[in-house]
Amino acid sequence: MKLVTALFAGLLFGFGLMICGMTNPAKVLSFLDLAGSWDPSLMLVMVAAIAVGALAFWLAGKCRLALLGDAFEVPASNLIDRQLVAGAALFGLGWGSAGFCPGPAVVAIGMGLPKALIFVAAMLAGMLVFEWIERRSGRQPE
Repeated sequence: MKLVTALFAGLLFGFGLMICGMTNPAKVLSFLDLAGSWDPSLMLVMVAAIAVGALAFWLAGKCRLALLGDAFEVPASNLIDRQLVAGAALFGLGWGSAGFCPGPAVVAIGMGLPKALIFVAAMLAGMLVFEWIERRSGRQPE
């Protein structure tokens, strides 16, 4: 049942990303181009996502278990440190230069967009480099 629920949730999420245009790098880049031909339509998507996420976190705080019986895993720390800021900056640079973020890029691979395949390969390489650096520094990636 959990696998079917996860599959359904992933398909619904991917379908939503396609409908709102998040899998179209040109639309994303025009949203990020505040000085040029700015397209504010994705702002509605982001506001809706923030509202749904806020509601989900609020509900998770009121419940001990999820609908399928698993415990909620809410981040234990709200610390803003150099690693978080650097990661957010790298995310923004990648999003702003490629027009993809991780979820829409995976959906775009399924749509057959070669640029998305290159993006995901670069993203996975970056994750491996991060893990390698963390292991060399003696910290264990979480």
